[in-house]
Amino acid sequence: MSKHHRFVVGTVTSLLALQVASADGSSEKVRRSETMPTSRFIVEKRRTAAPFAHVVFCARNAQDCSITGQGWEVVLSPLIEKQLRDVNRSVNRSIRAQSDGQNDVWQTDVASGDCEDYALTKRARLIAKGQPSAALRIAVTKTPDHVGHAVLVVRTNRGDLVLDNRSDRIIWWNDTDLHWLMIQSAEDPRVWYAL
Repeated sequence: MSKHHRFVVGTVTSLLALQVASADGSSEKVRRSETMPTSRFIVEKRRTAAPFAHVVFCARNAQDCSITGQGWEVVLSPLIEKQLRDVNRSVNRSIRAQSDGQNDVWQTDVASGDCEDYALTKRARLIAKGQPSAALRIAVTKTPDHVGHAVLVVRTNRGDLVLDNRSDRIIWWNDTDLHWLMIQSAEDPRVWYAL
């Protein structure tokens, strides 16, 4: 086996063995499905129109739609993994799930709300803990039932992780059951890209 092949095999093996703790504190090996895309990072295609409710959110909350902090990714460590799990779990438990219905309003730190309110709140809390805003992007997806759904994507040095209000588990973006539609730009939170 060549030196290059050993490096690739070692890198793939270490990625497959990366452990992300679940909500109850136990660890589970994150394994990539052979049928899922293999890229560790989400790849944007072309610029697209931002969700209108996000445009309104940014008009009302300019500080939440600006770049803060240094860097483009979060460096995973046991401490950072715990921080991500804790924020995901605490926000999932602090907001009561309630649909906006036809009048879609995006908000942070609410008592009740829907998926984008969870994602925005997680983003705000991680920024408050010192994480760079460029690494914390809202994505719009569809669930297997074809329901529109928003999640927080955290760009890490090992790949993109998803914080979803449907679960306290944090998983790789390409291990989710979601159909990916669009995501915020890392350079400008007001800009969105199709996926």
